[in-house]
Amino acid sequence: MTPEEFRKAGHEVVDWIADYLRDVRSYPVTTSVQPGALIDQLPSRAPEQGEPMDAILKDFRELIVPGLTHWNHPRFLAYFSISASGPGILGEMLAAGLNVNQLLWKTAPAATELEQVTLSWLRQWLELPEEFFGLIHDTASTGTMHAILAAREAAAPEARKSGEFPQLVLYASEHAHSSVDKGALVVGAGLDHIRHVPSDERFRMRPDALEQMIQEDLAAGRKPFCIVATAGTTSAASIDPIPEIAAVAQRHGLWLHVDAAYAGTAAILPEYRHILNGVELADSLVVNPHKWLFTPVDISVLYTRRPNVMRQAVSLVDVPPYLTADASDRAVNLSEYALALGRRFRSLKLWFVLRSFGRQGIAEVLRGHMAAAAQITAEIQQDPRFEIMAPTLFSLVCFRYRGTDDQNRDLLNGINTSGEALLSSTMLQGRMVLRMAIGNIGTSLEDVRTVWALIQKLAPR
Repeated sequence: MTPEEFRKAGHEVVDWIADYLRDVRSYPVTTSVQPGALIDQLPSRAPEQGEPMDAILKDFRELIVPGLTHWNHPRFLAYFSISASGPGILGEMLAAGLNVNQLLWKTAPAATELEQVTLSWLRQWLELPEEFFGLIHDTASTGTMHAILAAREAAAPEARKSGEFPQLVLYASEHAHSSVDKGALVVGAGLDHIRHVPSDERFRMRPDALEQMIQEDLAAGRKPFCIVATAGTTSAASIDPIPEIAAVAQRHGLWLHVDAAYAGTAAILPEYRHILNGVELADSLVVNPHKWLFTPVDISVLYTRRPNVMRQAVSLVDVPPYLTADASDRAVNLSEYALALGRRFRSLKLWFVLRSFGRQGIAEVLRGHMAAAAQITAEIQQDPRFEIMAPTLFSLVCFRYRGTDDQNRDLLNGINTSGEALLSSTMLQGRMVLRMAIGNIGTSLEDVRTVWALIQKLAPR
């Protein structure tokens, strides 16, 4: 592709993205295509000769886009909503064009140092201790896995050489994200050694139950090594009592990791900083800019106050010559703190977002989402057919139709197949619950009310 050909196609792509962001409400949130539809439409073999970009872009528009669920749609209210803002998209485009790899400081000096600067800015906004060292991963699942790996290193440093593990035990709330269990599994703790701690009536981990479980495992000869607290659980956005959990962790010398992938961003707001109280006592913390900070997927930030332990957990005895670097007090090799050697220039898009919006601009959007969640909660409470199932925290509303789980399941299916909106579900107190997660940068109160009107129309009377 010549520069001229690239310029022509690039302008067409940018124009399409701009139109898409402007007109995204005109798309159905979900697709009606059936499994296998795209496979049947595309050739079974790759072309022997190159095809013109016009043909490729035509197929993108006519075959790919109609088969997508549009996560960037303002009425995508499932899971935890995400959004790719204009500034973030531009940063992602430039990162793709530069295509640098942060193997070592010397392979991408500016990329390495921009990551340090950008994560320092975010750390300051979250009012985290200056000692917290930041590192970008793709998702919170990867960040949490690295935190658990560091916890294993701290508890059983001999295991990294011998491969012989004590009976390590990890503790997390019964409402913790599934990635916690996967992380423990990957580092060798074993599913039988994962303890799901009961929660209270507000779906928060109970420190007394945590303490009891630890005591039982110690008496049985097992080795507790890690606690994962959550600030913003997936099911209900509940906040585990971090200060009390940190006290338990310190009493037993356990690594404390805090999963703040969703709600952590809210701590940028002074009135919500309290959700991270106690985090200064944690060993690690994860927060996802691609969830509620308008940065395109994927980008997750892992902070730790014990970077040397994390580095030791993934270090080799014999470092290959191609990875050796000159010693310098200021040259940080970020790949030394993670399993992945190749590292994309993810900080660029976050830098674009932080600079373009500024703290005040981000705060305005977050407060708008929270206000919409509070307003729609009040409207749901006025309809006797429905009930609120958890406190409305941040921008997540948990509710259900006052009927059977099958009726709620049918209602959810009707919403999601309409193409007008997408919601997800969870189980709370043994009952199916619908989740309305507001988080897309374009979502307005009008969007949320449109979805609520659809729900009222589809619900049995």
